[in-house]
Amino acid sequence: MKTISGHIATILFVLILFTACNTNNKDAYTQSINEWHKKRITALTKNTGWLTLSGLFWLEEGENTFGSDSSNQIIFPPKAPKFMGSFFLNDSLVSIKINEGVDVLIDSTKVTSMPLKNDNQKGMQVMSDGSLIWYIIKRTDKYGIRLKDTEHPNLKSFKGIEQFPIDAKWRVKARLEPYDSTKTIRIPNVLGQVSDSPCPGALVFEIDGKTYRLDPIADKNDDEYWLIFADETNEEETYGAGRFLYVDKVDSTGTTYIDFNKAYNPPCVFSPYATCPLPPLQNRLPIRVTAGEKNWGKH
Repeated sequence: MKTISGHIATILFVLILFTACNTNNKDAYTQSINEWHKKRITALTKNTGWLTLSGLFWLEEGENTFGSDSSNQIIFPPKAPKFMGSFFLNDSLVSIKINEGVDVLIDSTKVTSMPLKNDNQKGMQVMSDGSLIWYIIKRTDKYGIRLKDTEHPNLKSFKGIEQFPIDAKWRVKARLEPYDSTKTIRIPNVLGQVSDSPCPGALVFEIDGKTYRLDPIADKNDDEYWLIFADETNEEETYGAGRFLYVDKVDSTGTTYIDFNKAYNPPCVFSPYATCPLPPLQNRLPIRVTAGEKNWGKH
């Protein structure tokens, strides 16, 4: 009897230990996702984050006057000076000239006139006047002014982003099926433009016994893959144009993990002035991915 009782006690101890370990692992995983989401919200609510977008103005060839007066070609918010100066677009080169009496700064240095680099180039300049900041963006062959306001009302009204319940089921193992080293995929954006992006291969994974594939974007020197994907929660629970997700590059065995609990909303959810890429057709999953961020606001 003592021997049987001893065996039962041992089995109960092992079960309790196993349950405790599983609970600790689950709690640690949930905490890690919550920490990731906390950092995501911190980045989003910075005074230069996506919530502060206040305008997007495409440049025409030649001179483009700007300021808050309605006679300008580019009209800034009322808090800006009426006539600030001009942007010049000449054969894909952008420059700026500021009117006398207007204090536009770059790194605390007053600007008079100078050539400008865009967000696809190193050394892009960020200009400011009061709480307004702006810089040049390039989207295929279009050049524009991206305007932000570090005092945007969105920063005060933002109450966070609802998420699906965290579930480790949505952290799935994936293997990379490599493509040719020169392979690119066609990525559309909300402007109706299409660009070619490098794709190292297809990430192949299983959910509930079924196999799926997603094409990531990554240069060979990148540490992560970037996924733009859609699924059957779009339009109702999540943003209609899909979500984004970063994934660690595969290890020496050619495998990695896709964690859909870290799927997040693109900037277009928060502002009409973003220029978001859209999921390519092959990245539209025929399932409901009930993980990650839900939709926000009225978008």
